Amino acid sequence: MVLVREPALADWQALRDIRLEALRDAPSAFASTYEREVVRDETHWRDWISRGGTFLAYLPDLTAPEPAGLIGGYQQDPVTVGLVSMYVRPRARGRGVGEALVAAVIGWARHQNAAQVHLWVTETNAPARALYYRCGFALTGEQQPLPSDPSLGEVAMSHLL
Repeated sequence: MVLVREPALADWQALRDIRLEALRDAPSAFASTYEREVVRDETHWRDWISRGGTFLAYLPDLTAPEPAGLIGGYQQDPVTVGLVSMYVRPRARGRGVGEALVAAVIGWARHQNAAQVHLWVTETNAPARALYYRCGFALTGEQQPLPSDPSLGEVAMSHLL
């Protein structure tokens, strides 16, 4: 069973650790880099948590007490929530963690009275794209270079609420 919850401020190190792991494990999947984020202090991570919209997933039988996955949502504009920072630890993949995390952001977006959830995904990240399709996202036709590596392209997807 996947448990998903918003982290408390005291969870800042768990958030930091999984975020840095994500940036090391899949550097081409994120707009930021390990080098940029490893130097950030406790205040940065606590601020990230205090904004709301961040969720950690746990698999008590596999990863407890550390999180199995991470995702974030933020108010992009009055009607759109952006989905960011999606990551599932390799040993937790294939166990419904991704779907549970995406559902948490969709629920948070509904609570924010958003009309859609929007995300960017690297064109070559077939597993992530498949997850988003399973969760009801569709391609929007938008494209851009990946901010952390402009040699890679990203495509946009959205889910109407």
